[in-house]
Amino acid sequence: MKFDIITIFPEIFDFYFKHSILKKAQEKGVIKIKVHNLRDFTEDKHKKVDDKPFGGGRGMILKLEPIFKAVSSLRNPKQIPNPKSRVILFTPRGKKFNQKMASQFAKLEQLILICGRYEGIDERVAKYLCDEQISIGDYVLMGGELPALVFIETVARLIKGVIGKSELLEERITKEKGFREYPQYTRPEVFEPKKGVQWKVPKVLLSGNHKKIEEWRKKHSKIIE
Repeated sequence: MKFDIITIFPEIFDFYFKHSILKKAQEKGVIKIKVHNLRDFTEDKHKKVDDKPFGGGRGMILKLEPIFKAVSSLRNPKQIPNPKSRVILFTPRGKKFNQKMASQFAKLEQLILICGRYEGIDERVAKYLCDEQISIGDYVLMGGELPALVFIETVARLIKGVIGKSELLEERITKEKGFREYPQYTRPEVFEPKKGVQWKVPKVLLSGNHKKIEEWRKKHSKIIE
């Protein structure tokens, strides 16, 4: 899987992708993440990527031309449609991102992610260049960089080899209509935040009875679709 990110603030991603599980997954070659500076696809000396909106209004709009050049350069040279590739624009008007969508995206080979900024993006980007428009929630952010981080982590962890015991992760996805998430505990078995107060681990989890543990987990789980 290759993630290609188009942004005007590539530095935002530097720290996050160089640590923890995503770093290890890249080192193993399981995933590739490349950040592309939108200004590199401009031709004027000022590397201008935005302009005033037609019809008036506040703020500036990201221009169509540099985004078109960026997306075109990341598709295959002959521009042959690839069913295993998608171009995604992060926008508050997009479909609400969920676990089921993440599972579908994890089966692809390339995801080109467009991060908006300022007051918005020329609508022709959404109309002609994108396969999907995605929102990570009912709120408005200052750009698409945080949604891209959320998206990549959610999708990447479903790709075999990214996290340990991937076969257990796959089981939790395929046996339910979504992803089954349940409460988990570790040592100590009893924690005392203050005298006379004990926070205990449920006894069933200490029993060694795998059937009862599974029943407890199903009872207390939530299916994330």
